[in-house]
Amino acid sequence: MFLHLGEGEMIPIKDIVLIGDLESSSTSEITREFLNTAEEEGFIIDYSMGNPRSFVLTGEIIYLSMISSTTLSKRIEQFPENSEGA
Repeated sequence: MFLHLGEGEMIPIKDIVLIGDLESSSTSEITREFLNTAEEEGFIIDYSMGNPRSFVLTGEIIYLSMISSTTLSKRIEQFPENSEGA
């Protein structure tokens, strides 16, 4: 199964390591530093149309999405048989 991130973009559920809320995560200095470094090194792909609300971490890339982390998580929960390995 795939998770829709916005702008018609989807990624395989099995590749997802973490779904995070950008606003609450940005209060952590370590998380801010991690995301800033990833952006500087070109490991962030922005599908948020300038309004990032969440991020999805895979083994190689961090995706920014305009969709809330709660909504993304609920979408995965709709397919429990496919998210067990995620």
